[in-house]
Amino acid sequence: MSSLPPWLTQLLPIVILLGAIGLVLSRLPRVELGHTDAFRRRRFFNWFPLGLTYAFLYMGRYNLNVATSAMGQQTSNADFATIFFWGTLTYGVAFLINGPLTDKLGGRFTILLSAAGSAAANVAMGGVVYAVLKNGWAPPGGVVAWLAFLYSVNMYFQSFGAVSIVKVNASWFHVRERGQLGGVFGILISLGLYFAFDWCRFIADAAPVWWVFFVPAGMLVAFLVLDSFVIRDTPSQTGHPDFDTQDASSGDTGPAPSVPELFKKLLSNRVILIILGVEFCSGFLRNAVMQWYPKYAKAVGEGGAFVASNWGMLSCVAGILGGMFAGVISDRIFDSRRGPVSTVLYAGLLLGAIGAVFLIGTPGAGWAVVFMSLCVIGVHGMLSGTATMDFGGKKNAGVVVGIIDGAVYAGTAIHALVYGRILPTGDAMKDPANWSPWPLAMLPLAVVGLVLASRVWNAKPQPKAAPLPVGDVVPGAVPGGSSRTGTNG
Repeated sequence: MSSLPPWLTQLLPIVILLGAIGLVLSRLPRVELGHTDAFRRRRFFNWFPLGLTYAFLYMGRYNLNVATSAMGQQTSNADFATIFFWGTLTYGVAFLINGPLTDKLGGRFTILLSAAGSAAANVAMGGVVYAVLKNGWAPPGGVVAWLAFLYSVNMYFQSFGAVSIVKVNASWFHVRERGQLGGVFGILISLGLYFAFDWCRFIADAAPVWWVFFVPAGMLVAFLVLDSFVIRDTPSQTGHPDFDTQDASSGDTGPAPSVPELFKKLLSNRVILIILGVEFCSGFLRNAVMQWYPKYAKAVGEGGAFVASNWGMLSCVAGILGGMFAGVISDRIFDSRRGPVSTVLYAGLLLGAIGAVFLIGTPGAGWAVVFMSLCVIGVHGMLSGTATMDFGGKKNAGVVVGIIDGAVYAGTAIHALVYGRILPTGDAMKDPANWSPWPLAMLPLAVVGLVLASRVWNAKPQPKAAPLPVGDVVPGAVPGGSSRTGTNG
């Protein structure tokens, strides 16, 4: 493998892992839900490009980390934290607007809006970096202020991504299928991280840094075009029958409540409130691991170590394993409950954080945070990617994703504020001992998340009324025969 190009050396393990997971899942007992083979094929062509669009949105989001590192003296770690804080704060607040908008406009429209807006913002950021580094432009207010503003615009449009993917898939997947779908959601996040960290690093090494913004923009434009042709909000829009997904919207035939009424109702739901708390902790921990390990490794001289030089690939592999582990055992062992597997994974996060505290300054610290990546992406897939569909239902999925992912990015914004102040700067960054606040700050969040996750162990959505048998069709729809279901459809 050493004779292969570096990008292929890192991509190969991911492809092999995905193939192995596909083989294992194909051997699992099938859940009979009355879908036709034609329906499953059309569903695959709906969620697969939608999911890849979400992965490339990640590339156009976390490319900021690689770009600020590649800009040298133009931006410091504290500058990165400042830009990232304003972007993630915008992302979290935008959910309060974009969640209801997605329920109203539909996930197809908003994923197209997300791709277009993020592509434009990335082009603008690349243009600023080009003007500063190539032409020596000194922007009024400084380059950090400009990047913070444009990154905030990017993150506003990015916030439609998760809402859209959950909103669309809520109409296409039954509750009993959504655990494995949550695993797929974790895979998509993991691929996005791989694109953002490893592909962007390859781009930065091979070309001027502004291409780290231009390439993701180009990929998003390509998927914008593809998505406009293939993605549809509901099965009935493709000639297939809609069906009862048996989530919280099941049996709810009344008028839609106003947005304030819906927010009030959701925020009085004990399960939703606990999930909000868990995902706040997840947002803090996920970015404490993802954003700061590469900067830590570079600062202390471990940039050439195996974990640091393969960070995107290892994060991707870990996330794929965590997502599929969580999804399969949620559906197969815990009767489609999301709480038990989230609790198990939070126990892993706590163990990983403790390990990182004691291993700081050694190669083992890298492996500890890789394990934490596995755990936190599994939790995020279960709660933001799956529980949101279950407890919001296909009717209100956008609002619920907005609230819960808003909590994730509130945790992310707080993480940026905290780490921007407690981590070393200048020459102090070279001493690993000065980085001990990095894992220590993770410990209280891991403990709180573990306690909260254990409080929703038995939570499942309650339909409004007795659900129709799975496979029943909407009036006028063509009845379908019985067939098997799987993650590829």
